[in-house]
Amino acid sequence: MTQYGAEQLRQVEGHIADDTMGELAKKLVNIAAVNNNHWHDDGAKILAAVRALPENSRLRLANALVARHRSGGDGDIVRGHVLTLVGVVGRDLPDDLLSTERLRKLDDLSRVSAHYATHELQTLVEAELAAGRPLSGHVVAVVRRCHMGAYHDKQRLGELAKRLTEPVLNPGEAWSDRALADLPVLAGDWPALLSHALTATSAKPSAAWDRPARELIAAIGPDQVRTTLVSWFALVGRPRTLELVRGPYESDVNNALDPYNANALRGLAWMLALFPPHPETARALGALTDVCLRKVAGLGPRNPKIANAGVTALARIESESALAELARLATRVTYKGTLKLIDAALEARAAALGLSRDEIEELAVPAYGLTEVGRAVHHLGECTAELTVTGGRARLTWLNAAGKQVKAPPAAVRRDHADELKELKGAAKDIDKMLGAQSERLDRQFLARRSWAYRSWRERYLDHPLVGTLARRLLWTVDGTTCGYADGELRGQDDEPVTGGTTVELWHPVGKDAADVVRWRLWLERHAITQPFKQAHREVYPLTDAERTTVTYSNRFAGHILRQHQFHSLAAVRGWTNKLRLCVDDSYTPAYRDLPQWGLRAEYWIDGEGEGWGPGETTESGSYLRLATDQVRFYPIDAPHNYAHAGSGRYEMWLREGGDRVAPLALTDIPELVLSEVLRDVDLFVGVASVGNDPTWQDGGPGGRFREYWTSYGFGELNQSAATRRELLTRLVPRLAMADRCTVEGRFLEVRGDLHTYKIHLGSGNILRTPNDQYLCIVPKAGGGHDTGYLPFEGDGMLSVILSKATMLSRDKEITDPTIVSQLR
Repeated sequence: MTQYGAEQLRQVEGHIADDTMGELAKKLVNIAAVNNNHWHDDGAKILAAVRALPENSRLRLANALVARHRSGGDGDIVRGHVLTLVGVVGRDLPDDLLSTERLRKLDDLSRVSAHYATHELQTLVEAELAAGRPLSGHVVAVVRRCHMGAYHDKQRLGELAKRLTEPVLNPGEAWSDRALADLPVLAGDWPALLSHALTATSAKPSAAWDRPARELIAAIGPDQVRTTLVSWFALVGRPRTLELVRGPYESDVNNALDPYNANALRGLAWMLALFPPHPETARALGALTDVCLRKVAGLGPRNPKIANAGVTALARIESESALAELARLATRVTYKGTLKLIDAALEARAAALGLSRDEIEELAVPAYGLTEVGRAVHHLGECTAELTVTGGRARLTWLNAAGKQVKAPPAAVRRDHADELKELKGAAKDIDKMLGAQSERLDRQFLARRSWAYRSWRERYLDHPLVGTLARRLLWTVDGTTCGYADGELRGQDDEPVTGGTTVELWHPVGKDAADVVRWRLWLERHAITQPFKQAHREVYPLTDAERTTVTYSNRFAGHILRQHQFHSLAAVRGWTNKLRLCVDDSYTPAYRDLPQWGLRAEYWIDGEGEGWGPGETTESGSYLRLATDQVRFYPIDAPHNYAHAGSGRYEMWLREGGDRVAPLALTDIPELVLSEVLRDVDLFVGVASVGNDPTWQDGGPGGRFREYWTSYGFGELNQSAATRRELLTRLVPRLAMADRCTVEGRFLEVRGDLHTYKIHLGSGNILRTPNDQYLCIVPKAGGGHDTGYLPFEGDGMLSVILSKATMLSRDKEITDPTIVSQLR
């Protein structure tokens, strides 16, 4: 016992010996205030001495504490300490003291994620149990959460939590509330099934865990269990039904998942792998994985362990739809732990089938009921549904019994073909998700050094019912002849058919004659083909004289200020490895991308930018809001990594004992294609994440220290992607409805409105207006904008923003947004 604790115990025992219960009450409140109501170690011995008092003495002490609580002289915190002491002293006494106040306090505690004065919570709960009153589900929930995260009193909290068997799940989440509401009307022993799911505390299920799970599923009925679980999973991640109070140092607890319920979700996900394969099962597991990897402020991914359970379950299901979900997730997931599981599952499936990883990903793409490329017709009774894929979206259209197109499924279909209708709608959603994933996979093929046998390529790409909708909008090289798909056939630039071949590769503009590239761009426009990503219009980055001079590094994208979290997300999507820089004493590697097919590693040197921890500089969790950029370098893929302090940018190679330093490679030794694609990635990072793109940063950000950068980037020379944008707009503007009001002039799209003339920068989208090039701030609305007509490729968000702004400003008298109108006066 500490010296301080021994002295406090001596004084308490003195008051007990003197039978001065009023003074003892004051002393206990003082001790509680000093230790912030944490009664561990020394405090537990003090309370044990109090609990050993005769009943009459305890009653007098309890009444003294009650009088102190009701006196109104203390603040809320001290009153809370007194309430706890009444619970300790008054337990087992005939009078239920301060019961109304205790219930009110418990209601308050039920609205927190976890309560760190665990002794207070235990005491109040035990007092309620002793009074014979049932606890609310939300109070039970906070006890369980506190036990899972407890440091002190974990054993005692655990014993208390074991006594609280109802409700079986913690309420407060949309999915758990639905489950608890469903339990009374569901047939079979569902509480036992959920209780078994809650035992899923390991990384993966064992045979011993599977056996009772199978028995419970069989006893209830597989169809009922599958349908019910899928309906619950659809609610995971929805807003909490009981909003929790967020503490000053907590993550966004209302977007996180309840840790107690997380074990149940993991177990339920494992159970879905024990059913006969069904598309609905794979769809639900894939969606659960997506939801649980979404980022939560201050936390990171919402719940990786549930996401991992979804992948583990998919890996155990031998079906086309489960394999398709794994392949889709492989292109979407950036969280390393889950991605490792996905890769292992796909590698295992490939090995089992005697295929390569690339082949298994190609074969994993289902047709989703499409009977020809991008189209399927389904007859449901006398009505017809047509499922078509246009661009990157699936669309369902309906014909009623009279053959007339209608907006929604006819009543007869909803009544007589509910299951088929549900599957059709599910297929349409799956197509939308898979198209995005396959587009990203195809975009990565430029660095994959892939080629295909002609017959396999036609089957897996050009004529595949789903992938064909993407492949037929790309350019390919068949035995050295470049061709695209138009009017039902592969055709060359002269539109002559290209029939048959041996080897196929994805065409890339690097190393091609500029005039030939332009002719292919015109070919795409002539056939009104919108490519799923930039290919014919893809930026090419040849070495500059400056890079030949620096030899081993490029400064082309140095000196920029990027929004860190936007950069981090984009880098992950493009296959780069990066860690968020925290404003702490720690070291980090640069953002890097491994290129195993080339034996290379590309690095982009970055460092945290900020003037210390605090608002405007870091997030609440301490990660920098912004990054400063530096060099791009290349190393052999097995070279030791460079490291730099979070905010210094001075990188040095970290060597193991006896290791040798590896020099960066000369840029002239990097293959043209690799150099161009890596620099294109970096250009994309800057073009999307630069603070110079933010129209609200005219003041230069915190302290105005970025004003010069914002101006130079927002209205300065165009980078390569902006130069491509300018070239495209030069051809597109004459075809626009507002063509008579628009002109491409240098770095700007000039728009003549009725009130002013405007110049929209082709790199940042920032706007200057007459007179005197005054800045005009227009913040693009998410999902907003105008129809920009035909564009030869998808994915250039800034091009859409520029055209949307131009359309608005060409009719500036019609603008009603008050924030814009006030700037036009």
